[in-house]
Amino acid sequence: MYIIKVKGVAKIPDYVQLRDEQFTLLAYFRVDRPEKSLDKIGLGEHAEHIMKLVQELPFGQILKLEL
Repeated sequence: MYIIKVKGVAKIPDYVQLRDEQFTLLAYFRVDRPEKSLDKIGLGEHAEHIMKLVQELPFGQILKLEL
């Protein structure tokens, strides 16, 4: 799975994309509201770990996530 942090512009907030190994979009959520999206794809128990990585990740870079 891959994480991409997307920088928002003007009134559009910052977002996070979670993609699988084939780069298919699994989840797309605001940086400040990840809970519902992560629960929906079964990663709710990993939310704290994922969001810690997101906070450290620069905008526009792709990070391979190993859970």
